Amino acid sequence: MNNNKKLPHQAIRRSIRQAALFLVGLLVLLFGYVTYLQVIAGNSLAFHPLNRRTAEASLKVERGQIVDSQGNVLAVSKRSAQKEYQREYPYDTLFAHIVGYDHPKYGKTGLESSYDGYLSGQINPERRLGAVSQLFTSSAGNTITLTLDARLQQAAYQALGNRRGAIVAISPQTGAILAMVSRPGFDPNTLAANWDTLSQAVGSPLLNRATQGLYPPGSIIKVLVAEAALAERAANVNQQFTCTGSLKIGSDYTLPEVDHQAHGKVTLEQALAVSCNVTFGQLALDLGRDKMAKHYERYGLAQPPTGDIPVSAGRLPAFSKLSDGDLAQTGIGQGSLLVTPLSMAMLVSTFANKGTIMKPYLVQRVTAPDGTVLKETSPEKWLSPVDAKIAGQVAAMMVTVVNKGTGSRAALRGIEVAGKTGTAENPHGASHAWFIGFAPADNPQIAVAVIIENAGSGGAFAAPAARQIFVQALR
Repeated sequence: MNNNKKLPHQAIRRSIRQAALFLVGLLVLLFGYVTYLQVIAGNSLAFHPLNRRTAEASLKVERGQIVDSQGNVLAVSKRSAQKEYQREYPYDTLFAHIVGYDHPKYGKTGLESSYDGYLSGQINPERRLGAVSQLFTSSAGNTITLTLDARLQQAAYQALGNRRGAIVAISPQTGAILAMVSRPGFDPNTLAANWDTLSQAVGSPLLNRATQGLYPPGSIIKVLVAEAALAERAANVNQQFTCTGSLKIGSDYTLPEVDHQAHGKVTLEQALAVSCNVTFGQLALDLGRDKMAKHYERYGLAQPPTGDIPVSAGRLPAFSKLSDGDLAQTGIGQGSLLVTPLSMAMLVSTFANKGTIMKPYLVQRVTAPDGTVLKETSPEKWLSPVDAKIAGQVAAMMVTVVNKGTGSRAALRGIEVAGKTGTAENPHGASHAWFIGFAPADNPQIAVAVIIENAGSGGAFAAPAARQIFVQALR
Protein backbone atom coordinates (compact mmCIF):
# COMPACT_ATOMS: atom_id res chain seq x y z
CA MET A 1 0.00 0.00 0.00
CA ASN A 2 2.77 2.46 0.91
CA ASN A 3 4.50 1.94 -2.44
CA ASN A 4 1.24 2.58 -4.30
CA LYS A 5 0.72 5.86 -2.38
CA LYS A 6 4.20 7.09 -3.27
CA LEU A 7 3.73 6.69 -7.01
CA PRO A 8 1.35 9.66 -7.53
CA HIS A 9 3.62 11.92 -5.46
CA GLN A 10 6.66 10.95 -7.56
CA ALA A 11 4.74 11.61 -10.77
CA ILE A 12 3.65 15.05 -9.50
CA ARG A 13 7.23 15.94 -8.47
CA ARG A 14 8.50 14.81 -11.88
CA SER A 15 5.89 16.92 -13.65
CA ILE A 16 6.73 19.95 -11.52
CA ARG A 17 10.44 19.48 -12.24
CA GLN A 18 9.80 19.22 -15.98
CA ALA A 19 7.58 22.32 -15.94
CA ALA A 20 10.24 24.21 -13.96
CA LEU A 21 12.95 23.17 -16.40
CA PHE A 22 10.76 24.22 -19.32
CA LEU A 23 10.15 27.65 -17.77
CA VAL A 24 13.85 28.07 -17.00
CA GLY A 25 14.62 27.16 -20.64
CA LEU A 26 12.16 29.80 -21.85
CA LEU A 27 13.77 32.37 -19.55
CA VAL A 28 17.22 31.47 -20.90
CA LEU A 29 15.96 31.84 -24.50
CA LEU A 30 14.32 35.17 -23.64
CA PHE A 31 17.48 36.42 -21.93
CA GLY A 32 19.56 35.32 -24.91
CA TYR A 33 17.24 37.03 -27.38
CA VAL A 34 17.16 40.28 -25.36
CA THR A 35 20.95 40.16 -25.11
CA TYR A 36 21.20 39.68 -28.89
CA LEU A 37 18.88 42.64 -29.53
CA GLN A 38 20.68 44.87 -27.05
CA VAL A 39 24.32 43.90 -27.59
CA ILE A 40 24.70 42.47 -31.09
CA ALA A 41 21.84 43.96 -33.12
CA GLY A 42 21.38 47.09 -31.04
CA ASN A 43 23.25 49.49 -33.30
CA SER A 44 21.79 48.19 -36.57
CA LEU A 45 18.25 48.43 -35.18
CA ALA A 46 18.83 51.83 -33.60
CA PHE A 47 20.14 53.32 -36.84
CA HIS A 48 17.78 51.60 -39.23
CA PRO A 49 16.34 54.15 -41.71
CA LEU A 50 12.80 53.39 -40.47
CA ASN A 51 13.66 54.15 -36.83
CA ARG A 52 12.14 57.64 -36.60
CA ARG A 53 12.94 57.97 -32.89
CA THR A 54 16.68 57.95 -33.58
CA ALA A 55 16.25 60.21 -36.62
CA GLU A 56 14.35 62.82 -34.60
CA ALA A 57 16.84 62.65 -31.74
CA SER A 58 19.76 63.21 -34.13
CA LEU A 59 18.35 66.60 -35.19
CA LYS A 60 19.10 67.88 -31.68
CA VAL A 61 22.72 66.74 -31.80
CA GLU A 62 25.56 68.50 -33.57
CA ARG A 63 26.49 65.85 -36.10
CA GLY A 64 30.20 65.06 -36.30
CA GLN A 65 32.40 66.36 -39.07
CA ILE A 66 33.73 64.32 -41.97
CA VAL A 67 37.26 65.39 -42.88
CA ASP A 68 39.86 64.28 -45.43
CA SER A 69 43.29 62.91 -44.56
CA GLN A 70 44.67 66.46 -44.24
CA GLY A 71 41.87 67.70 -41.98
CA ASN A 72 39.89 69.55 -44.66
CA VAL A 73 36.21 69.61 -43.69
CA LEU A 74 33.97 67.74 -46.13
CA ALA A 75 30.75 67.76 -44.08
CA VAL A 76 29.72 69.85 -41.07
CA SER A 77 26.54 70.62 -39.13
CA LYS A 78 25.27 74.18 -38.65
CA ARG A 79 22.42 75.16 -36.32
CA SER A 80 19.36 76.69 -37.97
CA ALA A 81 17.04 79.40 -36.67
CA GLN A 82 14.71 76.63 -35.51
CA LYS A 83 17.56 75.36 -33.32
CA GLU A 84 17.91 72.19 -35.36
CA TYR A 85 21.13 71.16 -37.03
CA GLN A 86 21.44 71.08 -40.81
CA ARG A 87 24.23 69.50 -42.85
CA GLU A 88 26.52 71.56 -45.08
CA TYR A 89 29.08 70.30 -47.61
CA PRO A 90 31.88 72.83 -48.28
CA TYR A 91 33.21 71.01 -51.37
CA ASP A 92 29.81 70.86 -53.10
CA THR A 93 29.94 68.09 -55.75
CA LEU A 94 33.54 66.98 -55.21
CA PHE A 95 32.91 64.35 -52.52
CA ALA A 96 29.16 63.92 -52.95
CA HIS A 97 29.14 60.27 -54.03
CA ILE A 98 31.37 59.16 -51.16
CA VAL A 99 30.29 61.38 -48.28
CA GLY A 100 26.68 61.17 -49.44
CA TYR A 101 24.01 63.36 -47.91
CA ASP A 102 21.85 63.61 -44.78
CA HIS A 103 18.47 65.10 -45.56
CA PRO A 104 15.27 64.98 -43.45
CA LYS A 105 13.12 64.18 -46.50
CA TYR A 106 15.43 62.16 -48.78
CA GLY A 107 17.27 60.22 -46.08
CA LYS A 108 20.95 59.37 -45.92
CA THR A 109 23.43 57.92 -48.39
CA GLY A 110 27.18 57.22 -48.54
CA LEU A 111 29.19 57.56 -45.36
CA GLU A 112 26.46 59.75 -43.87
CA SER A 113 24.40 56.56 -43.83
CA SER A 114 26.93 53.82 -43.11
CA TYR A 115 28.57 55.83 -40.28
CA ASP A 116 25.36 57.45 -39.02
CA GLY A 117 25.71 56.02 -35.52
CA TYR A 118 29.17 57.50 -35.06
CA LEU A 119 28.36 60.83 -36.70
CA SER A 120 25.27 61.29 -34.54
CA GLY A 121 27.24 60.36 -31.41
CA GLN A 122 24.80 57.60 -30.56
CA ILE A 123 27.16 54.66 -30.98
CA ASN A 124 28.87 54.28 -27.61
CA PRO A 125 29.53 51.45 -25.15
CA GLU A 126 26.83 52.78 -22.80
CA ARG A 127 24.11 52.09 -25.41
CA ARG A 128 24.19 48.45 -24.32
CA LEU A 129 22.80 49.53 -20.95
CA GLY A 130 19.40 50.05 -22.53
CA ALA A 131 17.31 52.93 -21.11
CA VAL A 132 20.15 53.88 -18.76
CA SER A 133 22.16 54.89 -21.86
CA GLN A 134 20.00 58.02 -22.15
CA LEU A 135 21.94 59.41 -19.19
CA PHE A 136 25.12 59.30 -21.30
CA THR A 137 23.74 60.78 -24.54
CA SER A 138 26.37 62.94 -26.25
CA SER A 139 25.58 66.50 -27.31
CA ALA A 140 27.95 66.21 -30.28
CA GLY A 141 28.83 63.55 -32.81
CA ASN A 142 32.18 61.98 -33.60
CA THR A 143 34.60 63.05 -36.32
CA ILE A 144 35.21 60.70 -39.26
CA THR A 145 38.66 61.02 -40.85
CA LEU A 146 38.93 59.64 -44.38
CA THR A 147 41.85 58.34 -46.43
CA LEU A 148 40.94 60.72 -49.28
CA ASP A 149 43.08 63.73 -50.16
CA ALA A 150 41.13 66.80 -51.31
CA ARG A 151 43.91 67.94 -53.65
CA LEU A 152 44.11 64.55 -55.35
CA GLN A 153 40.32 64.38 -55.47
CA GLN A 154 40.25 67.76 -57.20
CA ALA A 155 42.88 66.62 -59.70
CA ALA A 156 40.84 63.52 -60.53
CA TYR A 157 37.66 65.56 -60.90
CA GLN A 158 39.36 67.98 -63.28
CA ALA A 159 40.97 65.12 -65.23
CA LEU A 160 37.52 63.81 -66.15
CA GLY A 161 36.41 67.27 -67.30
CA ASN A 162 32.76 67.35 -68.30
CA ARG A 163 32.78 63.74 -69.48
CA ARG A 164 30.98 60.89 -67.81
CA GLY A 165 33.17 58.37 -66.06
CA ALA A 166 35.06 57.54 -62.88
CA ILE A 167 38.55 57.56 -61.41
CA VAL A 168 39.78 55.55 -58.43
CA ALA A 169 43.23 56.03 -56.88
CA ILE A 170 44.39 53.61 -54.21
CA SER A 171 47.49 52.91 -52.16
CA PRO A 172 48.52 49.42 -53.34
CA GLN A 173 50.44 48.68 -50.15
CA THR A 174 47.63 49.52 -47.71
CA GLY A 175 44.34 49.56 -49.63
CA ALA A 176 43.63 53.14 -48.56
CA ILE A 177 41.52 54.93 -51.19
CA LEU A 178 43.25 58.20 -52.03
CA ALA A 179 40.72 59.57 -54.52
CA MET A 180 37.38 58.40 -55.86
CA VAL A 181 35.48 60.51 -58.38
CA SER A 182 32.33 59.89 -60.37
CA ARG A 183 30.89 62.22 -63.01
CA PRO A 184 28.30 63.56 -63.53
CA GLY A 185 27.74 64.44 -59.91
CA PHE A 186 25.40 66.48 -57.75
CA ASP A 187 25.57 69.16 -55.07
CA PRO A 188 24.19 67.81 -51.77
CA ASN A 189 23.68 71.40 -50.58
CA THR A 190 20.93 71.92 -53.17
CA LEU A 191 19.47 68.42 -53.06
CA ALA A 192 15.88 69.46 -52.26
CA ALA A 193 15.70 72.12 -54.96
CA ASN A 194 17.07 69.79 -57.66
CA TRP A 195 15.74 66.39 -56.55
CA ASP A 196 13.25 65.87 -59.38
CA THR A 197 15.85 66.73 -62.00
CA LEU A 198 18.57 64.60 -60.37
CA SER A 199 16.42 61.52 -59.84
CA GLN A 200 15.19 61.51 -63.45
CA ALA A 201 18.35 62.63 -65.28
CA VAL A 202 19.52 60.41 -68.15
CA GLY A 203 23.14 60.62 -67.00
CA SER A 204 22.33 59.16 -63.53
CA PRO A 205 24.20 61.80 -61.48
CA LEU A 206 23.22 60.09 -58.21
CA LEU A 207 25.03 56.88 -59.25
CA ASN A 208 28.54 56.37 -57.92
CA ARG A 209 30.11 54.99 -61.08
CA ALA A 210 33.37 54.20 -59.27
CA THR A 211 31.78 51.49 -57.13
CA GLN A 212 28.45 50.71 -58.77
CA GLY A 213 29.02 51.31 -62.46
CA LEU A 214 29.48 48.08 -64.44
CA TYR A 215 31.49 48.21 -67.68
CA PRO A 216 33.22 45.83 -70.09
CA PRO A 217 36.93 46.17 -69.24
CA GLY A 218 38.29 45.87 -72.78
CA SER A 219 42.03 45.41 -73.13
CA ILE A 220 42.96 46.33 -69.54
CA ILE A 221 41.95 42.75 -68.66
CA LYS A 222 44.88 41.50 -70.72
CA VAL A 223 47.17 41.92 -67.70
CA LEU A 224 45.08 39.24 -65.94
CA VAL A 225 45.20 36.97 -69.01
CA ALA A 226 48.97 37.45 -69.29
CA GLU A 227 49.37 36.48 -65.64
CA ALA A 228 47.14 33.42 -66.12
CA ALA A 229 49.16 32.31 -69.15
CA LEU A 230 52.42 32.65 -67.22
CA ALA A 231 51.01 30.88 -64.14
CA GLU A 232 49.68 27.97 -66.22
CA ARG A 233 52.85 27.90 -68.36
CA ALA A 234 50.77 28.39 -71.46
CA ALA A 235 53.29 31.09 -72.45
CA ASN A 236 56.46 32.81 -71.29
CA VAL A 237 57.52 36.44 -71.53
CA ASN A 238 59.71 35.95 -74.60
CA GLN A 239 57.52 33.46 -76.46
CA GLN A 240 56.66 34.58 -79.98
CA PHE A 241 53.17 34.82 -81.43
CA THR A 242 52.17 35.65 -84.98
CA CYS A 243 49.50 38.28 -85.58
CA THR A 244 48.10 38.45 -89.12
CA GLY A 245 45.45 41.05 -88.25
CA SER A 246 42.70 38.59 -87.32
CA LEU A 247 42.16 35.24 -85.63
CA LYS A 248 39.97 32.70 -87.41
CA ILE A 249 37.97 30.62 -84.93
CA GLY A 250 35.96 27.75 -86.29
CA SER A 251 34.04 28.15 -89.52
CA ASP A 252 31.89 31.14 -88.64
CA TYR A 253 33.82 33.57 -86.42
CA THR A 254 36.85 35.84 -86.80
CA LEU A 255 38.35 37.90 -83.98
CA PRO A 256 39.65 41.09 -85.60
CA GLU A 257 42.58 43.30 -84.67
CA VAL A 258 41.86 47.02 -84.36
CA ASP A 259 41.71 48.36 -87.95
CA HIS A 260 42.83 44.82 -88.96
CA GLN A 261 46.42 45.84 -88.18
CA ALA A 262 48.85 42.93 -88.45
CA HIS A 263 51.50 43.07 -85.72
CA GLY A 264 53.55 40.25 -87.21
CA LYS A 265 55.76 38.28 -84.83
CA VAL A 266 55.52 39.57 -81.25
CA THR A 267 56.57 38.32 -77.82
CA LEU A 268 54.06 38.27 -74.96
CA GLU A 269 55.61 41.50 -73.67
CA GLN A 270 55.32 43.17 -77.07
CA ALA A 271 51.78 41.84 -77.52
CA LEU A 272 50.75 43.53 -74.26
CA ALA A 273 52.52 46.74 -75.27
CA VAL A 274 50.63 46.99 -78.58
CA SER A 275 47.48 45.38 -77.12
CA CYS A 276 47.35 42.56 -79.66
CA ASN A 277 43.87 41.02 -79.74
CA VAL A 278 45.00 37.99 -81.74
CA THR A 279 47.58 36.98 -79.13
CA PHE A 280 45.27 37.31 -76.15
CA GLY A 281 42.32 35.73 -77.92
CA GLN A 282 44.55 32.74 -78.69
CA LEU A 283 45.79 32.60 -75.08
CA ALA A 284 42.20 32.40 -73.85
CA LEU A 285 41.60 29.47 -76.20
CA ASP A 286 44.84 27.80 -75.09
CA LEU A 287 43.94 28.16 -71.42
CA GLY A 288 40.43 26.83 -71.94
CA ARG A 289 37.17 27.47 -70.16
CA ASP A 290 37.99 25.96 -66.76
CA LYS A 291 41.34 27.71 -66.33
CA MET A 292 40.01 31.06 -67.55
CA ALA A 293 37.12 30.77 -65.06
CA LYS A 294 39.51 29.88 -62.25
CA HIS A 295 41.79 32.84 -62.85
CA TYR A 296 38.96 35.35 -63.16
CA GLU A 297 37.48 34.11 -59.89
CA ARG A 298 40.83 34.29 -58.05
CA TYR A 299 40.78 38.09 -58.24
CA GLY A 300 37.43 38.35 -56.46
CA LEU A 301 35.76 40.18 -59.34
CA ALA A 302 32.37 38.60 -58.64
CA GLN A 303 32.64 38.83 -54.84
CA PRO A 304 33.93 42.27 -53.82
CA PRO A 305 35.03 42.84 -50.22
CA THR A 306 32.65 44.47 -47.78
CA GLY A 307 33.66 47.98 -46.87
CA ASP A 308 32.64 51.54 -46.11
CA ILE A 309 30.33 51.97 -49.11
CA PRO A 310 28.29 49.56 -51.25
CA VAL A 311 30.18 47.94 -54.14
CA SER A 312 28.52 46.17 -57.06
CA ALA A 313 29.74 42.66 -57.80
CA GLY A 314 31.21 42.13 -61.24
CA ARG A 315 29.54 39.83 -63.71
CA LEU A 316 31.62 36.95 -64.98
CA PRO A 317 30.74 34.96 -68.09
CA ALA A 318 29.29 31.47 -67.74
CA PHE A 319 32.55 30.00 -69.06
CA SER A 320 31.26 26.45 -69.36
CA LYS A 321 28.62 27.59 -71.84
CA LEU A 322 30.81 29.83 -74.01
CA SER A 323 31.47 29.08 -77.65
CA ASP A 324 35.10 29.25 -78.80
CA GLY A 325 34.49 32.70 -80.24
CA ASP A 326 33.01 33.97 -76.98
CA LEU A 327 35.88 32.40 -75.02
CA ALA A 328 38.38 34.29 -77.17
CA GLN A 329 36.42 37.48 -76.48
CA THR A 330 37.01 37.03 -72.73
CA GLY A 331 40.74 37.18 -73.44
CA ILE A 332 40.37 40.76 -74.67
CA GLY A 333 37.81 41.93 -72.08
CA GLN A 334 34.73 41.86 -74.27
CA GLY A 335 31.55 39.80 -74.25
CA SER A 336 29.44 39.44 -71.10
CA LEU A 337 32.22 40.36 -68.64
CA LEU A 338 31.42 43.50 -66.58
CA VAL A 339 33.55 45.14 -63.87
CA THR A 340 33.62 48.24 -61.67
CA PRO A 341 36.38 50.88 -61.74
CA LEU A 342 37.19 50.07 -58.10
CA SER A 343 37.73 46.40 -58.93
CA MET A 344 40.11 47.40 -61.74
CA ALA A 345 42.07 49.63 -59.37
CA MET A 346 42.38 46.63 -57.09
CA LEU A 347 43.39 44.43 -60.03
CA VAL A 348 46.27 46.68 -61.01
CA SER A 349 47.32 47.15 -57.39
CA THR A 350 47.91 43.38 -57.29
CA PHE A 351 50.89 43.74 -59.64
CA ALA A 352 52.10 46.82 -57.80
CA ASN A 353 52.01 44.96 -54.46
CA LYS A 354 53.83 41.74 -55.41
CA GLY A 355 50.69 39.69 -55.95
CA THR A 356 48.64 40.73 -52.91
CA ILE A 357 45.36 42.67 -52.95
CA MET A 358 44.75 44.75 -49.85
CA LYS A 359 41.19 45.34 -48.66
CA PRO A 360 40.15 48.84 -49.78
CA TYR A 361 38.96 51.30 -47.15
CA LEU A 362 37.86 54.94 -46.91
CA VAL A 363 37.75 55.63 -43.16
CA GLN A 364 41.02 56.06 -41.28
CA ARG A 365 39.59 56.65 -37.83
CA VAL A 366 36.62 57.77 -35.77
CA THR A 367 37.40 60.30 -33.04
CA ALA A 368 35.20 61.38 -30.12
CA PRO A 369 34.79 65.08 -29.25
CA ASP A 370 37.28 64.64 -26.40
CA GLY A 371 39.91 63.24 -28.78
CA THR A 372 39.46 59.58 -27.90
CA VAL A 373 39.93 57.29 -30.90
CA LEU A 374 36.84 55.08 -31.04
CA LYS A 375 37.73 53.17 -34.19
CA GLU A 376 40.82 52.94 -36.35
CA THR A 377 41.34 51.01 -39.57
CA SER A 378 44.48 48.93 -40.05
CA PRO A 379 45.60 47.69 -43.49
CA GLU A 380 44.26 44.20 -44.11
CA LYS A 381 45.24 41.65 -46.74
CA TRP A 382 42.27 40.51 -48.78
CA LEU A 383 43.54 38.12 -51.49
CA SER A 384 46.85 36.81 -52.81
CA PRO A 385 45.92 35.63 -56.31
CA VAL A 386 49.34 36.01 -57.93
CA ASP A 387 52.80 34.58 -57.29
CA ALA A 388 55.20 37.42 -56.44
CA LYS A 389 57.62 36.48 -59.23
CA ILE A 390 54.90 36.43 -61.89
CA ALA A 391 53.44 39.67 -60.53
CA GLY A 392 56.87 41.24 -61.09
CA GLN A 393 57.00 39.93 -64.67
CA VAL A 394 53.58 41.40 -65.49
CA ALA A 395 54.56 44.70 -63.84
CA ALA A 396 57.69 44.87 -66.03
CA MET A 397 55.58 44.26 -69.13
CA MET A 398 53.27 47.08 -68.04
CA VAL A 399 56.25 49.44 -67.91
CA THR A 400 56.89 48.55 -71.56
CA VAL A 401 53.25 49.43 -72.35
CA VAL A 402 53.92 52.99 -71.16
CA ASN A 403 57.48 53.33 -72.46
CA LYS A 404 56.99 51.78 -75.90
CA GLY A 405 53.31 50.99 -76.37
CA THR A 406 49.77 52.30 -76.21
CA GLY A 407 50.15 53.90 -72.76
CA SER A 408 52.79 56.47 -73.70
CA ARG A 409 50.56 59.42 -72.78
CA ALA A 410 50.67 58.35 -69.12
CA ALA A 411 54.48 58.62 -68.99
CA LEU A 412 56.24 60.92 -66.50
CA ARG A 413 59.65 62.50 -66.87
CA GLY A 414 62.12 60.88 -64.47
CA ILE A 415 59.58 58.41 -63.02
CA GLU A 416 58.73 55.03 -64.54
CA VAL A 417 55.04 54.31 -64.87
CA ALA A 418 53.46 50.89 -65.37
CA GLY A 419 50.09 50.73 -67.10
CA LYS A 420 47.65 49.24 -69.56
CA THR A 421 45.16 50.94 -71.86
CA GLY A 422 41.78 49.62 -72.92
CA THR A 423 39.16 50.55 -75.47
CA ALA A 424 35.97 48.71 -74.56
CA GLU A 425 33.34 48.28 -77.24
CA ASN A 426 29.93 49.47 -76.12
CA PRO A 427 26.68 48.38 -77.84
CA HIS A 428 24.98 51.64 -76.79
CA GLY A 429 27.42 54.07 -78.39
CA ALA A 430 31.09 54.93 -78.78
CA SER A 431 33.71 52.83 -77.00
CA HIS A 432 34.68 53.46 -73.38
CA ALA A 433 38.27 54.57 -72.71
CA TRP A 434 40.18 52.77 -69.93
CA PHE A 435 43.58 53.05 -68.28
CA ILE A 436 44.95 51.21 -65.25
CA GLY A 437 48.45 51.72 -63.87
CA PHE A 438 50.74 52.53 -60.97
CA ALA A 439 53.78 54.66 -60.16
CA PRO A 440 56.64 54.78 -59.46
CA ALA A 441 57.02 51.37 -61.07
CA ASP A 442 59.95 50.37 -58.82
CA ASN A 443 58.29 51.58 -55.57
CA PRO A 444 54.54 51.96 -56.17
CA GLN A 445 52.83 54.65 -54.11
CA ILE A 446 49.61 54.93 -56.08
CA ALA A 447 47.53 52.74 -58.38
CA VAL A 448 44.76 54.17 -60.54
CA ALA A 449 41.86 53.08 -62.70
CA VAL A 450 40.30 55.54 -65.14
CA ILE A 451 37.22 55.05 -67.28
CA ILE A 452 35.76 57.71 -69.55
CA GLU A 453 32.46 56.73 -71.09
CA ASN A 454 32.06 56.90 -74.88
CA ALA A 455 35.41 58.65 -75.29
CA GLY A 456 37.07 56.17 -77.66
CA SER A 457 40.71 55.19 -77.32
CA GLY A 458 42.05 54.52 -73.84
CA GLY A 459 45.53 55.59 -74.90
CA ALA A 460 44.27 58.92 -76.23
CA PHE A 461 41.89 59.90 -73.41
CA ALA A 462 42.18 57.77 -70.26
CA ALA A 463 46.00 57.61 -70.13
CA PRO A 464 46.44 61.44 -70.05
CA ALA A 465 43.83 61.63 -67.26
CA ALA A 466 45.80 59.07 -65.24
CA ARG A 467 48.96 61.08 -65.82
CA GLN A 468 47.35 64.09 -64.13
CA ILE A 469 46.66 61.96 -61.05
CA PHE A 470 50.25 60.69 -60.95
CA VAL A 471 51.62 64.23 -61.25
CA GLN A 472 49.52 65.46 -58.30
CA ALA A 473 50.22 62.41 -56.14
CA LEU A 474 53.97 62.27 -56.69
CA ARG A 475 54.87 65.95 -56.74
